[in-house]
Amino acid sequence: MEKANGEPVEAMAPRRLLLVGEGNFSFAAALSETLDPSVRLTATCLQDPVDVARDPVARENLQRLRERGTEVRFCVDCTQLAKAFEPHDREFDRIYFNFPHCGRKAGVAKNRELLAKFFQSCAEVLAEEGEVHVALCRGQGGTPADKPQREWHNSWQVVAMAALGGLILSDVHPFSCEAVPGYKCTGYRSQNKCFRVEGALNHIFTRSLLFEDSQPRIFRIKLGDQWFFLPEPAALAGKLNRGFLETSSCHPVKTINEKLIAELGTAFPLKRLKCSFPLLSLGDTNVQPSGVCLSAFWIGLCEDNSNDKSLTTETTAEMEDFVVSFSELKLPKSPGRDGKEEAHEGICGQAKVCLRSSLLAHAQAVVQSPGFLPGFLHVLSGPVFRKCNVLPFAMPAFHETLFILGFNKNLKDSYLPSLLDHLKGILDGLLTQLLPENSVLRRSVEFVLQPNGKDSLIHVNSHNFGPDYVKDLIIGSLTTSAISITYEDQCFVFVSINLDLLAMLIWGISDWRILWTFDSRFLKNFVPGKIEPFKNYSLYPPCYVHDISFWLDEKEEFDELEFHTVARAVSQDTIISIQFLGRFQHPKTEQVSLCYRMTYQTCDKALTQQQAASMQSQFRKEIQQRLHITLR
Repeated sequence: MEKANGEPVEAMAPRRLLLVGEGNFSFAAALSETLDPSVRLTATCLQDPVDVARDPVARENLQRLRERGTEVRFCVDCTQLAKAFEPHDREFDRIYFNFPHCGRKAGVAKNRELLAKFFQSCAEVLAEEGEVHVALCRGQGGTPADKPQREWHNSWQVVAMAALGGLILSDVHPFSCEAVPGYKCTGYRSQNKCFRVEGALNHIFTRSLLFEDSQPRIFRIKLGDQWFFLPEPAALAGKLNRGFLETSSCHPVKTINEKLIAELGTAFPLKRLKCSFPLLSLGDTNVQPSGVCLSAFWIGLCEDNSNDKSLTTETTAEMEDFVVSFSELKLPKSPGRDGKEEAHEGICGQAKVCLRSSLLAHAQAVVQSPGFLPGFLHVLSGPVFRKCNVLPFAMPAFHETLFILGFNKNLKDSYLPSLLDHLKGILDGLLTQLLPENSVLRRSVEFVLQPNGKDSLIHVNSHNFGPDYVKDLIIGSLTTSAISITYEDQCFVFVSINLDLLAMLIWGISDWRILWTFDSRFLKNFVPGKIEPFKNYSLYPPCYVHDISFWLDEKEEFDELEFHTVARAVSQDTIISIQFLGRFQHPKTEQVSLCYRMTYQTCDKALTQQQAASMQSQFRKEIQQRLHITLR
């Protein structure tokens, strides 16, 4: 076999399908007649050949399968699939289990156990990009796709059981017997009796990434002639050096940034700035608009005195673009002999630095640079990092674009309204692209003036999230007070946009965390040049709730922001809600106790109840050490 250019290629291996729990083999027989001859089908059942042969329908179906060359195996336990197949004979592309049931009058607990063991068994024989198809009767799955949906405790909790095998629910659709002519499902309560398939659903599961993939990393960076270790803050695991705005990126935040810049470029001459400003600062140089409170991530840089050249080479290639962000970091200075400050040739031991929390920190440097041109819209884009509470639209890391416009004070009445009108029109156009035709459009973008009379926050309505999310969200700010130097004849306007939140609103992405996933399936949702509704590949992830209460230290002020930050770090961002339940003061000792409720849920990975409990246990230990509290 050859490519068009004449180069030889290997023939593609046929897809392999595995059917488990076959009763009378009618599904296998019907499916085999619809498959391409290159597809290899293996049909299995738990019974031995003698028991199966007693059923005339099964005998007829087995004959049809043998005539087509289909592999049939008996006495195959679906909870121990690895034992049924040699290591070289595994890697199935699809595994089907239709209407699993323990038999007789088994309750939901027994059937959950069957599903859990089946999914764990599948993980050992499933191809990397394989699928597991499980058909369940109406209501059994316990997901919102069931109509009606059973109470969680009364369902088979299929998504939670699949998580035990490292699988996530990626699709669900009605199960149709008509799609497989000749299929007759039997085995209801171990009888030759059909299951009720009205309202039945086919659940499709795929592999999930492991949690270890997002563990905090340690980078090596070079400042001057020195190498340092830069530990990634645990609350930002997997969020440094991702390159979403790089030229080669096809990430939605990059797409929306380019659209925004291009549209504004039709109204103003543009000057794009390379974000070579330091990602780290030795002091708190962050600037923010009125009404926005920021808290920085502080990191300890440790000097690296090792001579491990192999690690240096590997890390240099990986960090090439990232190190540029540190290239202008000013090192500490110390007094010289004459009393004047001298620059150290290096940092000894360890230095405390903080990640920038806003590009507004660089506003003054841009305005004072020799290349700054009045009347031009200067554009600066890059990642920023902020400590924040665990809330649906609060992000510890996101990408910001900063537009800077300088003009003569006499032209303020023409420049400023023009910029706001164009910006509002562009944002309105982007935010309403996915709205149905002829829909009634509510106001989308509004500039809300702040108490200082100089700054405004950019509020939007989230049309794509439905009626539950119509409240205003802040996607950016407009400020004229981002620099401390006053110019006699010049005015400056700074517009900051949260690209991550804007991308979520445009594509209807309800969870900001998935923007940072390492799963390659995320980017496959986005077609260059098109904006289409986002379809998640991890549906209906289960929630696990844990409460925690503790006594406060009378001598230490409780830092709730740090409480939330530790929760992010320990849970690897799987805590989606922290709810304050109450405050109690002991009548005799007057000691104060706080109680919170933590809700664990992922957006792109399989999370088990045991993993959530383990994270909660670790969280209890961490806050006891860091926040000086006493657990109850």
